[in-house]
Amino acid sequence: MFLTLLALALLALIALPIALEARRSKITPTLREAAPGHFADLPRGSAHYIWHGPVRAPIIVLVHGLSSPQWVFDGLTRGLVMAGFRVLTYDLYGRGLSDRPRGAQTLAFHSEQLQALLEALEIDVPVNLLGYSMGGAIAARFAADHPGKVSRLILLAPAGLRYAPGRLLSAARKGGPLGAWLWGLFGGSSLRRSARRDAKAPTVLTDLPQRINAELSRRGYLGAILSSERHALHVPMEEVHREIAATGLPTLAIWGERDPVIPLAASGDLARLNRQAFQEVIAGAGHGLPYANPAEVLAAIREFLREVPA
Repeated sequence: MFLTLLALALLALIALPIALEARRSKITPTLREAAPGHFADLPRGSAHYIWHGPVRAPIIVLVHGLSSPQWVFDGLTRGLVMAGFRVLTYDLYGRGLSDRPRGAQTLAFHSEQLQALLEALEIDVPVNLLGYSMGGAIAARFAADHPGKVSRLILLAPAGLRYAPGRLLSAARKGGPLGAWLWGLFGGSSLRRSARRDAKAPTVLTDLPQRINAELSRRGYLGAILSSERHALHVPMEEVHREIAATGLPTLAIWGERDPVIPLAASGDLARLNRQAFQEVIAGAGHGLPYANPAEVLAAIREFLREVPA
């Protein structure tokens, strides 16, 4: 009897992440109808996107990172519009209100979504491309693969050169099925802690914990994060940056001086790989550049635009 109860308890514990995921809600048509912006039907699924600014202005596309959807750029969009851009933000698959397609979330997977979105929106002119964190790796990969489609590249704390994930996410990446179990059980609490910590510091996203809670209430979000962690964030990007340098694409990289996720030493790596790249370090800044340091980021972008006019 005792062994039977023990076996049942173990089975329940093993199945707990599956049960927690099943309790999360699907993205419904009603939820999408109430959201701002539009939805594009792409080959792998529907993608949520929002236009900001005048129709005839030059386009800048913003690519977010691992865990925060397009709202991570709320502190930058107005400033970019005022700088003369039409801004396009969108949710990567598995985040926000975009679909949750199956498949490993590699850099190619994310780059293909961006390419499909540009095609669906009939954007046939080179765009300015800005990527934050994992979005920086996606943007760099896209620029290297499609050099004629990007006019200027802006990277905020870009992944791909150096990367220091938290202990839980690192263990989940390396742990196979056990890692997936750990992430399914404890990933939500880890993300909530990070959001509460960031909200206590100066930020334009004072409701960050509530926003992350909304993400965690939807199916597929935790799985998308782990898939990208396993298949996209540890891919060496040195050759990609060499290819970008060879094309002469104007590039700006902005780093946080005290970033615990993308160490500042990555700026030295980029300088070695792309000597033409402009670089800016924001004193005292951590990893949350778009929402913790938007004024400094916008100032660096404006200076870059003056140096490299369209």
